Amino acid sequence: MDRQHEKCGVSSTADKGWLQSLWDKVKREWTLDGGRSGGSDRDNFVTNRVTVADYDDAAAYGSVAAVGLTATWACVTLIAGTIASLPLFVYRTDAKGTRTVARDHSLFALLRGSPNADQSAVEFWDFMSASVELAGNGYAPIDRSGDRIVALSPINPDGVRIERREMGRLWYRWSEDGRVREVPQEQMLHLRGPGGGPLGGASPLAKCRQAFNAALSAQHAAAATFRNGVRPSGVLTQEARFSSAEIRAEAEALIQEKFVGSMNAGRPMLLDGGLKWEQLSINPEDAQLLETRRFSVEEVCRIFGVPPHMIGHNEKSTSWGSGLEQQTIGFVIYTLRRRLKRIEAALEKQLLTPAERAAGMTIEFNLEGLLRGDSKGRAEFYRTMTGIGAMTINEVRAKENLPPVTGGDVPRLQMQNVPISAADQNALGEEE
Repeated sequence: MDRQHEKCGVSSTADKGWLQSLWDKVKREWTLDGGRSGGSDRDNFVTNRVTVADYDDAAAYGSVAAVGLTATWACVTLIAGTIASLPLFVYRTDAKGTRTVARDHSLFALLRGSPNADQSAVEFWDFMSASVELAGNGYAPIDRSGDRIVALSPINPDGVRIERREMGRLWYRWSEDGRVREVPQEQMLHLRGPGGGPLGGASPLAKCRQAFNAALSAQHAAAATFRNGVRPSGVLTQEARFSSAEIRAEAEALIQEKFVGSMNAGRPMLLDGGLKWEQLSINPEDAQLLETRRFSVEEVCRIFGVPPHMIGHNEKSTSWGSGLEQQTIGFVIYTLRRRLKRIEAALEKQLLTPAERAAGMTIEFNLEGLLRGDSKGRAEFYRTMTGIGAMTINEVRAKENLPPVTGGDVPRLQMQNVPISAADQNALGEEE
């Protein structure tokens, strides 16, 4: 044991104690699945030798390290950021069925403006949506002043424990600022992901662990290849050996000086003394590694329901064209919409009172916010809505942050398509 310490430069008793405590910490952090710890032994850790057990221990971090995959991060930030950017409204429906924005309701400013003292609505929904995508659950304790909700403060979903107790009520328990907190379901906003139950949604990182581990393995292999491998672009060869070490060193220095680097790319190379340049191409093993990494990106996109081109993966497809436009529309319909409906249903059930729900009060995201970055699509939408009398000119101008105009509150209708009977009456009137 002392010999192992000497190899690492550890000599004093204090240093040995520090190393032992470090190793104990590593073993505690690598403990998985209810107490199963990794199989790496202490000697291999000290001497920096990697064994199969070490590799298994590293793979145990899959659920956490999967977030570090660029495809995973891109998918999660795309979904969470898009949801966070959408306007969220509280609506009130009167006895005649007319629905208006309930700007006077306390939840309107809370959900749309500032859910708590530290975050804006965009930051709050970005965190909550990302929590659902990664952990399968999003939690925010509800702070009330009487019957009025005054704050929603999100917490880390990893440390929350849920229990069903008396009368079937759910209780939430977590640690915060060194103390344990516990609240009933009436005091917790809980957004559940798909594939779960009343106690919580399913984590994609856990359910699809094998796919993420495969992607991580490919990434680790690629990193090791570039870190440890030698990948020259070509070689210079000649039949005879260099006459001296000095000439060889001079040749290498000239090559480095004149032909290495992006600034020297494409410079003509003059060779003498029988030297020949041979270009090296990528070998089949490296090509297979690249193909595996491309497939891993597609696998991650498939898990989150994101078209690959939306995170910059345009392999075997163009960056332009109607096909990608349809994929983007499909992303809104089949990926975003179900997430938005799940959030809306949770907000209505957990934040609105039974009386408010019975009175027709609802909470909804406005998907028109997605048109903000598409001027052509926005103009076509407004043209259609005003053409059929569904919107007025001033309603359109209000959405574009423009002042109203005189006469702009009157709905207008295109008259090209009129009933045949009305056309006959107009014709008769003109003849008379």
